[in-house]
Amino acid sequence: MSEELVLTFPRPLLDEIGAFQGLQTDIGAYIPRILEAQNTRYVPRSAAENDPSLKQIIPYVLVRKAGALLHYVRGKGSGEKRLVAKGSIGIGGHINHRDEDLFGTGLDFYDQAVQRELHEELRMDGLFRTRVIGLINDDSTPVGQVHLGIVHLCDLGDDNVSRGEPCITDLRFLTLADLQSRREQMETWSQLCLDFVAARRGL
Repeated sequence: MSEELVLTFPRPLLDEIGAFQGLQTDIGAYIPRILEAQNTRYVPRSAAENDPSLKQIIPYVLVRKAGALLHYVRGKGSGEKRLVAKGSIGIGGHINHRDEDLFGTGLDFYDQAVQRELHEELRMDGLFRTRVIGLINDDSTPVGQVHLGIVHLCDLGDDNVSRGEPCITDLRFLTLADLQSRREQMETWSQLCLDFVAARRGL
């Protein structure tokens, strides 16, 4: 079985646009350039995970329903072993070369790739309608140094969701108060997103 190839861009590009630490909401200058075909390439995941000269592009989707956010715990089957047993409010994962084969190239394929990832990790009829609300860069951890998150928000109406992969455990909607009581057990990206959503309840 061939190794997964994941979408990356060179870290110096982030420095050129404007490096930041944490969650960035002024995203206009970033998204087109980091997804532009000439700035991206697919790299074997095992190499990318240990190469801080590259940033892997990770859609990270917050799913909200009636003011509560979907929360889960990463199980042992998670692809990112460094995050096992951590709580998360972000659904998503790597964009791989099969996405480009299916959906085209450049900016055109990104939204479809996000839908593919969501429908692998969750079960729900219809599309997850999302909007990008920020970017995450966290160079304070080994995981963060090699990833860049594109944060989406998905508001659900009466739709019900369930887990699509066994590595997603204890899946349920929790209020902001419940999430804040669990904050220290969450992965860093989820802590950043939780703080952001809590500060902007009208988001």
